[in-house]
Amino acid sequence: MIPNEASVEEPTKCELQRLYDLRFRESQEYRRRVWKILTRDFFQRLIPSSSHVLDLGCGWGEFINQIEAALKYGMDLNAESRQRLAPNVHFIEQDCSAKWPLDDRSLNVVFTSNFFEHLHAKDDLCRTLRQVHRCLKPGGRLICMGPNIKYLPGRYWDFWDHYLPLTEQSLREVLELVGFEVESCIAKFVPYQMVRRKPPPLLLVRLYLKLPWTWHFFGQQFLVIARA
Repeated sequence: MIPNEASVEEPTKCELQRLYDLRFRESQEYRRRVWKILTRDFFQRLIPSSSHVLDLGCGWGEFINQIEAALKYGMDLNAESRQRLAPNVHFIEQDCSAKWPLDDRSLNVVFTSNFFEHLHAKDDLCRTLRQVHRCLKPGGRLICMGPNIKYLPGRYWDFWDHYLPLTEQSLREVLELVGFEVESCIAKFVPYQMVRRKPPPLLLVRLYLKLPWTWHFFGQQFLVIARA
């Protein structure tokens, strides 16, 4: 136990809230619209509306607020997420590598986007994946998006809170080590970021998703889907 634990953790949480605000405040509405397209045109077909879904590293709820599901959870260390999530989303504020307050085999889907790279060490990722595996029902899906370090040799480190570099293959290996069966492993899915650049028209986002051959030219994030 760390002495004066609250005084140690609080500045970190304040810094996290400040990073979210600096990074996403100006692009918030555009991000929400892009995620509406991603959920409706792509991810919803992987997630039956009867599912129990957890958004790991839910942030401001761009995904979990818009996906259709019977029961929805969002997990994040940023306390501000609670105010950003829809009323039907149950918020879990905790370190994802600690034991989750959910029963074994209670989830159908765990989704995470641009989150694993924020974990400080590989051990944190392993512990987190074991919690995912424990909480997923047999055959339940883990859907992971994230920046692929193979295609971002320098730009990956433009974000202050990036720690853990991953590729689709390194993620695949640790998933199999933990006990998952990898269903799909796409090295190039969507472009790297929606901030710090001129955003493309939403019509192009819809078109991009419908033309997988274009992913090879513009995609810099992996998409890995695995089953428990």
